[in-house]
Amino acid sequence: MLGGASSGRPTIRRMSSVRRPPDRSLVEAAAHRVGERRGHASRLSIAMRELGALDRAAYEAIARTPTPSLDLPVRRLSNAANGSRLWLAIAAAMAIFGGKRGRRAALEGVVAIGVTSASVSLLAKSVATRPRPDRTDPRRFVTREIEMPASSSFPSGHAASAFAFSYAVGRHLPILAIPIRLLAGAVAYSRVHLGVHYPGDVAVGSIVGSGAAAMVASAIDRSAMRRRGAHGRPTSGETPGPIRVRDAE
Repeated sequence: MLGGASSGRPTIRRMSSVRRPPDRSLVEAAAHRVGERRGHASRLSIAMRELGALDRAAYEAIARTPTPSLDLPVRRLSNAANGSRLWLAIAAAMAIFGGKRGRRAALEGVVAIGVTSASVSLLAKSVATRPRPDRTDPRRFVTREIEMPASSSFPSGHAASAFAFSYAVGRHLPILAIPIRLLAGAVAYSRVHLGVHYPGDVAVGSIVGSGAAAMVASAIDRSAMRRRGAHGRPTSGETPGPIRVRDAE
């Protein structure tokens, strides 16, 4: 399962203290290609370059802001979400104490994480490769020390899994919709706070996770409708045929 990797322990590398030229973000790389085709003065090319600059600037602003009282709890939260352990623990609690709806939410949430993990690890990260942020000034991250994963930075697997699970839980247990999404947002932010993702990585990861969970939910709903139809029950949205009334003789 993914929280940051597919299965087992993620491959990791220590943060680098060797200065190197900044890597272009995917948006900046795309802007360069658009510029080659349409001209670097085109509105689309300019807009994409500006988005890439904002992504990098937001990362730098968070990295430069000292938050010693937040660093430890944020690091613990991020580590708890490794391998989706946090979400699996919540799913287990819902399955045990949440009754039928809790079990349904737990099952769908775990399936959504699995589909999202495969989508991110096997497809997105292998196609849209982006180097991890280069933490060139280790002094910024003394209280935010965390192993740097070796996988592509784009998109964030932690964010994708978090929002996939929160979508499924909120769908079946509306009372938990806001708290579980706040927790998912905190996990997503933690990856930027600790310097292992750019904001754009977690934003796209959140969208991918929510989208994958929505597709899982739709597939589960269609399957349930087919089962009800096979047992002779009217399916959702099905209108009964016209009622014929015989004329009185």
